[in-house]
Amino acid sequence: MKSKVSALAVATLALCAATAFAQVTSTTTATGPNGNTATKTTTRGGGNVSTTVTGPNGNSASRTVTGRGTGDVTATTTGPNGNTATRNTQRYPGGNSTTVTGPNGQTASRTVTGRGTGNATATTTGPNGNTATRNTQRYAGGSSSTITGPNGQTASRTVTGRGTGAATVTRTGPHGTAVRHR
Repeated sequence: MKSKVSALAVATLALCAATAFAQVTSTTTATGPNGNTATKTTTRGGGNVSTTVTGPNGNSASRTVTGRGTGDVTATTTGPNGNTATRNTQRYPGGNSTTVTGPNGQTASRTVTGRGTGNATATTTGPNGNTATRNTQRYAGGSSSTITGPNGQTASRTVTGRGTGAATVTRTGPHGTAVRHR
């Protein structure tokens, strides 16, 4: 009797696992008042999504996302002219990193570290190689952020007295300081 129950449990588990990773495709067609049609086909499964849209003139564009739920996700978009752009995002404890590559091959990226620690830093690098950073520290009753631009100039924003009914916001930039009481 035990082996029959075990065999049934294994068969049920195998069926559920196969269903969980099955691909599902759906197609939607829209017809305009002049009789022209456009279609959208989407396939989902195994953490991936692929969508293709075809217009009434036959041109199509597509977007594919792979690796959903893995912490390493890549989205690729292809336009009707065949140009492609990609975005890759990697998530890890305390941060993430995203790189975007345009159809011309240029890249831009953003990396965040220290998330959840009360001291997070975001660094953004543009396609020309210039970099800007923002460091934010959070503490009981307030926070402080400092932004450093690609030219080395800095700006900061500090909030004190948060939750007391008498918060103060101080902003300091290349042109001076402004204080606001709430």
